[in-house]
Amino acid sequence: MDKKLNTIWTSQSTKYIAIMILTSVLWSSGGILIKLVNVGPLAVSGLRSLIAAAIIFIYLKKPKFTWSLYQVLGAVAYASMAITFVAATRLTTSANAVLLQYTAPIYVAILGGVILKEKVALKDWITIAVTLIGVGLFFVDSFGFGGLMGNVLAIISGFCFALFIVCSRQQKEGSPMETILLGNIVTAVACMPFVVSADYDMTSIVGIISLGIIQFGIPYVLYGIAIKHIRALDAVMIAVIEPILNPVWVLIFWGEKPGSWAILGGIIVLAAVTYNCIQSAANKA
Repeated sequence: MDKKLNTIWTSQSTKYIAIMILTSVLWSSGGILIKLVNVGPLAVSGLRSLIAAAIIFIYLKKPKFTWSLYQVLGAVAYASMAITFVAATRLTTSANAVLLQYTAPIYVAILGGVILKEKVALKDWITIAVTLIGVGLFFVDSFGFGGLMGNVLAIISGFCFALFIVCSRQQKEGSPMETILLGNIVTAVACMPFVVSADYDMTSIVGIISLGIIQFGIPYVLYGIAIKHIRALDAVMIAVIEPILNPVWVLIFWGEKPGSWAILGGIIVLAAVTYNCIQSAANKA
């Protein structure tokens, strides 16, 4: 296996794997930055996407919208993912929100097989089954309505994340970046009533600007580059770096600790997905 992994890291695909890894690290800043913002989740989503749309527009210079089914569907999925994730982070712990969002490989495996015709191996389905066991443990700690609703919204966000990735990958011969731009525009427009009616303090302003640039704008430009060259399932499994780091930043800077059952569930989810990612890399070599 060592020889196979060495071959992977000396191949031309290395830079796209590295880009996806960097993307995930930047995504992981979302938990702590969202906690800094003292306004409603829809206002946060709208302003964050408005800033990210400006960055992506500058990168594209002259975006070309095809208005195809997958471009529009991907944009709607992106907007839904963004809004439900912010709401979930407010209603449950950051660890629960981000780890439950990473039920996405389950949906990517199913949608990718149907839409993209990308083969899903037996080991992928085993990973999915183990992941579901881990996800179930999150609900042991959720006795209150708020925690339960946060967990449900996080799972919905995971499905939307998966649909967005599949729609992006389906446009690999074109430019999935326009889907990301359109998704941010849809989010900003949908949330604009909440944006203009919210009251902002200086900490919230700094937090939202940071979210727009560090957690959304730059990483989604990087994601748009990487997704054209790696499988949808590989992309979402490499992105497992985000749920590893997200609660770490929140624990260090915010002092928020997830419940013991959630930690156990998270370990199961991350172990299963990481193992599958290593096996996929070895098999490609």
